[in-house]
Amino acid sequence: MRTVATALAATLAGCALLPDGPGAAPPPPSPAVAALVGEYGAADRLLIVYERDGALALQGRGHAHTPMERGDGGWTSAAGALSVERGADGAVSAVVLNGERLPRIDVGAQVQAAIRAGLNGSPDALRAAALAASPPIETDPKRPTDLVDLSTVHPRLRFDIRYAGADNFMGFALYERAGAWLQRPAAEAVGRAQAALEPLGYGLLIHDAYRPWFVTKMFWDAVPAGTRDYVADPSKGSRHNRGCAVDLTLYELKTGRVVEMPGRYDEFSRRSHPDYPGGTDRQRWHRDLLRRAMEAQGFTVYPEEWWHFDCADFQQYAIGADTFDALAKR
Repeated sequence: MRTVATALAATLAGCALLPDGPGAAPPPPSPAVAALVGEYGAADRLLIVYERDGALALQGRGHAHTPMERGDGGWTSAAGALSVERGADGAVSAVVLNGERLPRIDVGAQVQAAIRAGLNGSPDALRAAALAASPPIETDPKRPTDLVDLSTVHPRLRFDIRYAGADNFMGFALYERAGAWLQRPAAEAVGRAQAALEPLGYGLLIHDAYRPWFVTKMFWDAVPAGTRDYVADPSKGSRHNRGCAVDLTLYELKTGRVVEMPGRYDEFSRRSHPDYPGGTDRQRWHRDLLRRAMEAQGFTVYPEEWWHFDCADFQQYAIGADTFDALAKR
């Protein structure tokens, strides 16, 4: 069977390199700096401690990119003195800035725990109800659906389909099997992005692509009402439902290791924003490289998720209801 990769061979062979970027990836920070990088305080008033040019800097709680210097007694800056508290495991558990203790906080983990604790129904019941429901009716003309299996697009693409297992914010499997499909123009664009990244030593790791409408309905019905801002409204459908959105990250071709970003995939916090100032120089560099690679192929990053990229013409495709089992049999 002729694959999309074969059909695209000539195009990919002549694929243009990425637009000029910031040069080589910065080195990792020192262990002393890396140990402190994180968020501290309260969810509504965070102090972000991040790396810049090998040193620490502060953002938030009245501080704007304030550089820190390391001295004999801890860290100091124009913002004042900063000392460190560590837990029994040796990890940093809090910082004390000008006498105020600020515990380390993981907002994304807190939101995920709240969602899982407040799920409205069992997975089986949620699935049955969602499958029995119908997607919204769209009356405007749409392009023909032409979903392409991404595993046929480029041999360097790798897959970690989170919603096919329990390692996702819901805590249970939503897809009946692992798989990733996109509308043909989007699939071909992902292939071109991968071809451009390969000479730089990186591959694309796909977490999600086409999402059947019933799964969006499951998200909406399952999550507590106060957390619905984090999921798409099934009455409108989503870009994923139309086969025009892809969730992905980078991995190293040489080692196979997934590249570390400023925030985790599917994390509901500020760390997910593509312009989040925290993390390390290296993490932000890789996040920006991924963005440049995808935008060079016509994708647009979602403003609240560094991993989520949309096709420019997603509105021209209909909401899809086909399950992964149905797609796999075609």
